[in-house]
Amino acid sequence: MQVPPSTGVRHLEENWLFAGSDKGGRTAATLFTLIASAALHELDPYRWLRDALSRIADTPISQLDELLPDRWAGSSTD
Repeated sequence: MQVPPSTGVRHLEENWLFAGSDKGGRTAATLFTLIASAALHELDPYRWLRDALSRIADTPISQLDELLPDRWAGSSTD
């Protein structure tokens, strides 16, 4: 996985070598994928994830794709 060094993912890969279970491994892989996608779209992964998670409960299912890194418009309050 090629991730810009500013995301800190390289360090996490070493620490998360053992996820504890198959489900933990899948969760870690999903998290890494989201962080890498945000970084590849030149977003601050922390800012994007914090905003997306704060808005996900109030977003209709038909509009959830708008929270993905390639379509994220950011929060109007940031």
